[in-house]
Amino acid sequence: MSNQPVVIADSGMVCGVGLDAPSACAAIRCAMDNFQETRFVDKGGEWIIGSSVPLATHWRGRTKLAKMASMALQECLQHFATVPSEIPLFLCVAERERPGRMDGLEEHLFGEIEAELGYQFHAQESRGIPLGRVSAAVALKHARELIYEKQFPYVLIAGVDSLLNGATLGEFEAEDRLLTSQNSNGFIPGEAAAAILVCHPSLVSASDRGRLLCQGLGFAQEEATVTAERPLRADGLTAAIKNALADAQCTMGDLDFRIADVSGEQYYFKEAALALTRTLRTRKEHFYIWHPADCIGEVGAAMGVVMLVVALAGSRKGYASGRQLLCQFGNDAGQRAVAISRYETAGA
Repeated sequence: MSNQPVVIADSGMVCGVGLDAPSACAAIRCAMDNFQETRFVDKGGEWIIGSSVPLATHWRGRTKLAKMASMALQECLQHFATVPSEIPLFLCVAERERPGRMDGLEEHLFGEIEAELGYQFHAQESRGIPLGRVSAAVALKHARELIYEKQFPYVLIAGVDSLLNGATLGEFEAEDRLLTSQNSNGFIPGEAAAAILVCHPSLVSASDRGRLLCQGLGFAQEEATVTAERPLRADGLTAAIKNALADAQCTMGDLDFRIADVSGEQYYFKEAALALTRTLRTRKEHFYIWHPADCIGEVGAAMGVVMLVVALAGSRKGYASGRQLLCQFGNDAGQRAVAISRYETAGA
Protein backbone atom coordinates (compact mmCIF):
# COMPACT_ATOMS: atom_id res chain seq x y z
CA MET A 1 0.00 0.00 0.00
CA SER A 2 3.01 2.32 0.24
CA ASN A 3 2.60 2.89 -3.48
CA GLN A 4 -1.13 3.50 -3.02
CA PRO A 5 -1.58 5.45 0.24
CA VAL A 6 -4.92 6.94 1.19
CA VAL A 7 -5.56 9.99 3.35
CA ILE A 8 -7.87 10.16 6.34
CA ALA A 9 -9.13 13.65 5.64
CA ASP A 10 -11.90 14.24 8.18
CA SER A 11 -13.76 12.56 11.00
CA GLY A 12 -16.81 12.46 13.23
CA MET A 13 -17.58 10.61 16.45
CA VAL A 14 -20.35 10.05 18.99
CA CYS A 15 -19.60 8.16 22.21
CA GLY A 16 -20.16 8.17 25.95
CA VAL A 17 -17.72 11.05 26.57
CA GLY A 18 -18.62 13.34 23.67
CA LEU A 19 -21.15 13.92 20.92
CA ASP A 20 -18.57 15.13 18.39
CA ALA A 21 -14.98 14.22 17.57
CA PRO A 22 -13.20 17.23 19.18
CA SER A 23 -14.93 16.88 22.55
CA ALA A 24 -14.71 13.07 22.56
CA CYS A 25 -11.00 13.04 21.66
CA ALA A 26 -10.27 15.75 24.25
CA ALA A 27 -12.00 13.67 26.93
CA ILE A 28 -10.08 10.55 25.88
CA ARG A 29 -6.83 12.51 25.95
CA CYS A 30 -7.63 13.56 29.53
CA ALA A 31 -8.54 9.97 30.47
CA MET A 32 -12.11 10.95 31.31
CA ASP A 33 -14.90 8.40 31.23
CA ASN A 34 -18.66 8.28 31.65
CA PHE A 35 -19.01 4.85 33.23
CA GLN A 36 -22.30 4.56 35.07
CA GLU A 37 -24.70 1.94 36.35
CA THR A 38 -26.89 0.55 33.59
CA ARG A 39 -30.39 -0.91 33.85
CA PHE A 40 -28.88 -4.44 33.72
CA VAL A 41 -28.02 -6.58 36.74
CA ASP A 42 -25.20 -9.15 36.99
CA LYS A 43 -25.32 -12.57 38.63
CA GLY A 44 -24.28 -11.08 41.95
CA GLY A 45 -27.29 -8.78 42.00
CA GLU A 46 -25.21 -5.65 41.29
CA TRP A 47 -25.79 -3.14 38.51
CA ILE A 48 -23.58 -3.67 35.45
CA ILE A 49 -21.39 -0.66 34.69
CA GLY A 50 -21.48 0.65 31.13
CA SER A 51 -20.89 3.68 28.92
CA SER A 52 -23.99 4.85 27.06
CA VAL A 53 -24.38 7.72 24.60
CA PRO A 54 -26.55 10.43 26.23
CA LEU A 55 -28.82 11.56 23.41
CA ALA A 56 -31.70 13.97 23.96
CA THR A 57 -34.31 11.27 23.40
CA HIS A 58 -34.03 7.77 24.84
CA TRP A 59 -33.90 5.87 21.56
CA ARG A 60 -33.02 2.19 21.67
CA GLY A 61 -32.09 -0.62 19.33
CA ARG A 62 -31.47 -0.02 15.64
CA THR A 63 -33.07 3.42 15.81
CA LYS A 64 -30.35 4.62 18.17
CA LEU A 65 -27.65 3.10 15.97
CA ALA A 66 -29.00 5.03 12.98
CA LYS A 67 -29.15 8.27 14.98
CA MET A 68 -25.57 7.89 16.24
CA ALA A 69 -24.19 6.91 12.84
CA SER A 70 -25.91 9.81 11.07
CA MET A 71 -24.51 12.28 13.63
CA ALA A 72 -20.97 11.01 13.08
CA LEU A 73 -21.35 11.06 9.29
CA GLN A 74 -22.85 14.54 9.30
CA GLU A 75 -19.90 15.85 11.30
CA CYS A 76 -17.47 14.09 8.96
CA LEU A 77 -19.01 15.83 5.93
CA GLN A 78 -19.48 19.27 7.50
CA HIS A 79 -16.63 20.92 5.56
CA PHE A 80 -18.34 20.28 2.23
CA ALA A 81 -20.50 23.19 1.11
CA THR A 82 -22.22 20.70 -1.17
CA VAL A 83 -21.75 17.01 -0.47
CA PRO A 84 -20.28 15.23 -3.52
CA SER A 85 -22.85 13.01 -5.16
CA GLU A 86 -23.06 9.33 -4.31
CA ILE A 87 -20.08 8.75 -2.04
CA PRO A 88 -19.61 5.03 -1.29
CA LEU A 89 -20.10 4.14 2.36
CA PHE A 90 -18.57 1.15 4.09
CA LEU A 91 -20.56 0.54 7.26
CA CYS A 92 -18.78 -1.45 9.98
CA VAL A 93 -21.21 -3.44 12.11
CA ALA A 94 -21.21 -6.35 14.55
CA GLU A 95 -20.33 -9.88 13.50
CA ARG A 96 -23.33 -11.98 12.48
CA GLU A 97 -22.54 -14.52 15.20
CA ARG A 98 -22.27 -11.91 17.98
CA PRO A 99 -24.68 -12.72 20.84
CA GLY A 100 -27.65 -10.36 20.93
CA ARG A 101 -26.83 -8.80 17.56
CA MET A 102 -29.66 -6.59 16.33
CA ASP A 103 -31.66 -7.77 13.35
CA GLY A 104 -31.58 -6.00 10.00
CA LEU A 105 -28.19 -4.29 10.25
CA GLU A 106 -27.27 -5.01 6.63
CA GLU A 107 -30.84 -4.91 5.28
CA HIS A 108 -32.28 -1.81 6.95
CA LEU A 109 -29.61 0.26 8.72
CA PHE A 110 -28.31 1.83 5.49
CA GLY A 111 -31.76 3.11 4.57
CA GLU A 112 -32.40 4.42 8.07
CA ILE A 113 -29.11 6.33 8.06
CA GLU A 114 -29.86 7.78 4.62
CA ALA A 115 -33.29 8.88 5.84
CA GLU A 116 -31.69 10.66 8.79
CA LEU A 117 -29.16 12.44 6.58
CA GLY A 118 -31.43 13.08 3.60
CA TYR A 119 -28.63 11.80 1.39
CA GLN A 120 -28.17 8.74 -0.85
CA PHE A 121 -24.90 6.82 -0.79
CA HIS A 122 -23.55 5.03 -3.86
CA ALA A 123 -25.94 2.15 -4.45
CA GLN A 124 -23.54 -0.34 -6.07
CA GLU A 125 -20.34 0.20 -4.09
CA SER A 126 -21.69 0.85 -0.59
CA ARG A 127 -21.83 -2.17 1.67
CA GLY A 128 -21.91 -3.37 5.25
CA ILE A 129 -18.86 -5.09 6.74
CA PRO A 130 -19.99 -7.35 9.61
CA LEU A 131 -16.57 -8.19 11.07
CA GLY A 132 -16.67 -6.34 14.38
CA ARG A 133 -13.47 -4.55 15.40
CA VAL A 134 -11.59 -5.71 12.27
CA SER A 135 -14.17 -4.09 9.97
CA ALA A 136 -12.37 -0.73 9.85
CA ALA A 137 -9.17 -2.25 8.43
CA VAL A 138 -11.13 -4.24 5.84
CA ALA A 139 -13.00 -1.06 4.92
CA LEU A 140 -9.69 0.77 4.40
CA LYS A 141 -8.60 -1.98 2.03
CA HIS A 142 -11.83 -1.68 0.02
CA ALA A 143 -11.56 2.13 0.05
CA ARG A 144 -8.08 1.97 -1.43
CA GLU A 145 -9.36 -0.25 -4.23
CA LEU A 146 -12.19 2.15 -5.06
CA ILE A 147 -9.90 5.19 -5.01
CA TYR A 148 -7.10 3.72 -7.13
CA GLU A 149 -8.89 1.22 -9.35
CA LYS A 150 -12.26 2.93 -9.89
CA GLN A 151 -11.17 6.58 -9.41
CA PHE A 152 -13.62 7.48 -6.67
CA PRO A 153 -12.44 10.78 -5.14
CA TYR A 154 -13.91 10.11 -1.70
CA VAL A 155 -15.01 7.10 0.35
CA LEU A 156 -16.76 7.14 3.72
CA ILE A 157 -16.10 4.58 6.44
CA ALA A 158 -18.39 4.47 9.46
CA GLY A 159 -18.68 2.13 12.41
CA VAL A 160 -21.59 1.87 14.82
CA ASP A 161 -22.36 -0.63 17.56
CA SER A 162 -23.83 -1.09 21.01
CA LEU A 163 -23.22 -3.86 23.53
CA LEU A 164 -25.81 -2.46 25.92
CA ASN A 165 -28.56 -5.03 25.48
CA GLY A 166 -29.60 -7.90 27.67
CA ALA A 167 -28.83 -10.81 25.34
CA THR A 168 -25.31 -9.57 24.59
CA LEU A 169 -24.47 -8.82 28.21
CA GLY A 170 -25.94 -12.11 29.41
CA GLU A 171 -23.85 -14.18 27.01
CA PHE A 172 -20.60 -12.35 27.72
CA GLU A 173 -21.21 -12.61 31.46
CA ALA A 174 -21.83 -16.35 31.11
CA GLU A 175 -18.44 -16.63 29.39
CA ASP A 176 -16.76 -14.60 32.20
CA ARG A 177 -15.76 -11.87 29.79
CA LEU A 178 -17.76 -8.99 31.25
CA LEU A 179 -16.49 -6.81 34.09
CA THR A 180 -18.92 -7.41 36.94
CA SER A 181 -18.98 -7.70 40.70
CA GLN A 182 -18.12 -11.39 40.21
CA ASN A 183 -15.39 -11.02 37.55
CA SER A 184 -12.43 -8.63 37.38
CA ASN A 185 -11.00 -9.96 34.10
CA GLY A 186 -13.50 -8.42 31.72
CA PHE A 187 -14.55 -5.36 29.75
CA ILE A 188 -16.99 -2.53 30.38
CA PRO A 189 -19.68 -2.50 27.65
CA GLY A 190 -20.39 0.66 25.71
CA GLU A 191 -21.78 2.08 22.49
CA ALA A 192 -20.49 4.52 19.90
CA ALA A 193 -20.45 5.62 16.28
CA ALA A 194 -17.53 7.04 14.34
CA ALA A 195 -16.84 8.02 10.73
CA ILE A 196 -13.85 8.96 8.60
CA LEU A 197 -13.58 10.45 5.11
CA VAL A 198 -10.90 8.75 2.99
CA CYS A 199 -9.51 10.18 -0.23
CA HIS A 200 -6.59 10.22 -2.65
CA PRO A 201 -3.48 12.10 -1.36
CA SER A 202 -3.70 14.56 -4.25
CA LEU A 203 -6.96 15.96 -2.83
CA VAL A 204 -5.48 16.99 0.55
CA SER A 205 -2.40 19.16 0.89
CA ALA A 206 -0.12 18.66 3.88
CA SER A 207 0.01 22.44 4.23
CA ASP A 208 -3.72 22.67 5.00
CA ARG A 209 -4.24 20.99 8.37
CA GLY A 210 -1.71 18.23 7.82
CA ARG A 211 -2.73 14.83 6.56
CA LEU A 212 -2.76 11.34 7.99
CA LEU A 213 -1.72 8.82 5.34
CA CYS A 214 -2.52 5.15 5.75
CA GLN A 215 0.57 3.56 4.17
CA GLY A 216 0.30 -0.13 4.97
CA LEU A 217 -2.24 -2.82 5.80
CA GLY A 218 -1.74 -6.36 7.02
CA PHE A 219 -4.15 -9.22 7.77
CA ALA A 220 -3.85 -12.65 9.38
CA GLN A 221 -5.76 -15.26 11.37
CA GLU A 222 -5.20 -16.20 15.02
CA GLU A 223 -5.99 -19.83 15.89
CA ALA A 224 -5.68 -19.41 19.67
CA THR A 225 -8.74 -17.17 20.02
CA VAL A 226 -10.04 -15.68 23.25
CA THR A 227 -12.45 -18.59 23.72
CA ALA A 228 -10.13 -21.37 22.47
CA GLU A 229 -8.38 -23.75 24.84
CA ARG A 230 -4.99 -23.24 23.19
CA PRO A 231 -1.75 -21.54 24.31
CA LEU A 232 -1.48 -17.97 23.02
CA ARG A 233 1.63 -17.04 21.03
CA ALA A 234 0.11 -14.09 19.15
CA ASP A 235 0.89 -15.73 15.81
CA GLY A 236 -1.99 -13.97 14.07
CA LEU A 237 -1.22 -10.44 15.26
CA THR A 238 2.50 -10.96 14.68
CA ALA A 239 1.84 -12.02 11.09
CA ALA A 240 -0.52 -9.08 10.53
CA ILE A 241 2.11 -6.65 11.83
CA LYS A 242 4.80 -8.12 9.58
CA ASN A 243 2.49 -7.98 6.57
CA ALA A 244 1.64 -4.33 7.27
CA LEU A 245 5.31 -3.42 7.76
CA ALA A 246 6.17 -5.02 4.44
CA ASP A 247 3.29 -3.18 2.77
CA ALA A 248 4.44 0.16 4.23
CA GLN A 249 8.12 -0.64 3.57
CA CYS A 250 9.24 0.14 7.09
CA THR A 251 10.25 -1.64 10.31
CA MET A 252 8.69 -1.72 13.77
CA GLY A 253 11.58 0.43 14.99
CA ASP A 254 10.51 3.22 12.61
CA LEU A 255 7.16 3.57 14.37
CA ASP A 256 6.51 5.88 17.31
CA PHE A 257 3.43 4.54 19.10
CA ARG A 258 0.47 2.17 18.87
CA ILE A 259 -3.30 2.37 19.22
CA ALA A 260 -5.09 -0.86 20.13
CA ASP A 261 -8.67 -2.05 20.52
CA VAL A 262 -7.91 -3.81 23.82
CA SER A 263 -10.69 -3.21 26.32
CA GLY A 264 -9.89 -4.84 29.65
CA GLU A 265 -9.52 -8.57 29.04
CA GLN A 266 -6.08 -9.94 29.91
CA TYR A 267 -6.04 -12.05 26.74
CA TYR A 268 -5.82 -9.06 24.39
CA PHE A 269 -3.23 -7.21 26.48
CA LYS A 270 -1.09 -10.36 26.56
CA GLU A 271 -1.47 -10.74 22.80
CA ALA A 272 -0.33 -7.15 22.20
CA ALA A 273 2.71 -7.63 24.44
CA LEU A 274 3.70 -10.93 22.82
CA ALA A 275 3.36 -9.52 19.31
CA LEU A 276 5.56 -6.57 20.25
CA THR A 277 8.36 -8.82 21.57
CA ARG A 278 8.26 -10.78 18.32
CA THR A 279 8.40 -7.79 15.96
CA LEU A 280 10.43 -5.01 17.62
CA ARG A 281 14.14 -5.54 17.03
CA THR A 282 15.56 -2.17 18.11
CA ARG A 283 15.65 -0.60 21.55
CA LYS A 284 13.14 2.19 22.08
CA GLU A 285 12.99 4.36 25.17
CA HIS A 286 9.21 4.59 24.89
CA PHE A 287 6.68 2.83 22.70
CA TYR A 288 3.34 3.91 24.11
CA ILE A 289 0.09 2.09 23.45
CA TRP A 290 -3.21 3.97 23.50
CA HIS A 291 -6.48 2.15 24.15
CA PRO A 292 -9.57 4.39 23.90
CA ALA A 293 -11.75 1.69 25.48
CA ASP A 294 -10.38 2.87 28.84
CA CYS A 295 -12.69 5.87 28.45
CA ILE A 296 -15.59 4.71 26.28
CA GLY A 297 -15.76 0.99 27.03
CA GLU A 298 -15.95 -1.88 24.57
CA VAL A 299 -17.88 -0.49 21.60
CA GLY A 300 -17.56 -3.43 19.23
CA ALA A 301 -17.54 -2.64 15.52
CA ALA A 302 -17.24 1.11 16.17
CA MET A 303 -13.87 0.72 17.92
CA GLY A 304 -11.75 0.38 14.79
CA VAL A 305 -13.02 3.66 13.34
CA VAL A 306 -12.80 5.32 16.78
CA MET A 307 -9.09 4.47 16.86
CA LEU A 308 -8.52 6.16 13.50
CA VAL A 309 -10.45 9.26 14.65
CA VAL A 310 -8.29 9.41 17.80
CA ALA A 311 -5.14 9.01 15.70
CA LEU A 312 -6.17 11.91 13.45
CA ALA A 313 -7.00 14.18 16.39
CA GLY A 314 -3.77 13.39 18.25
CA SER A 315 -1.71 14.06 15.14
CA ARG A 316 -3.43 17.34 14.26
CA LYS A 317 -3.37 18.65 17.83
CA GLY A 318 0.28 17.72 18.31
CA TYR A 319 -0.03 15.48 21.37
CA ALA A 320 0.60 12.21 19.54
CA SER A 321 3.80 10.42 20.52
CA GLY A 322 5.31 10.83 17.07
CA ARG A 323 4.37 10.90 13.39
CA GLN A 324 4.26 7.20 12.58
CA LEU A 325 1.79 4.89 14.29
CA LEU A 326 0.40 1.40 14.21
CA CYS A 327 -3.26 0.58 14.76
CA GLN A 328 -4.01 -3.04 15.65
CA PHE A 329 -7.43 -4.65 15.35
CA GLY A 330 -8.71 -8.07 16.39
CA ASN A 331 -12.09 -9.74 16.75
CA ASP A 332 -13.21 -12.72 18.79
CA ALA A 333 -13.25 -14.99 15.73
CA GLY A 334 -9.46 -14.62 15.44
CA GLN A 335 -9.21 -12.22 12.51
CA ARG A 336 -6.34 -9.79 13.00
CA ALA A 337 -5.48 -6.61 11.10
CA VAL A 338 -2.92 -3.82 11.32
CA ALA A 339 -2.84 -0.37 9.72
CA ILE A 340 0.33 1.73 9.61
CA SER A 341 -0.04 5.48 9.17
CA ARG A 342 2.14 8.55 8.95
CA TYR A 343 1.19 12.16 9.68
CA GLU A 344 2.57 14.72 7.28
CA THR A 345 2.72 18.50 7.53
CA ALA A 346 4.20 21.15 5.25
CA GLY A 347 7.93 20.64 5.02
CA ALA A 348 7.85 17.29 6.85
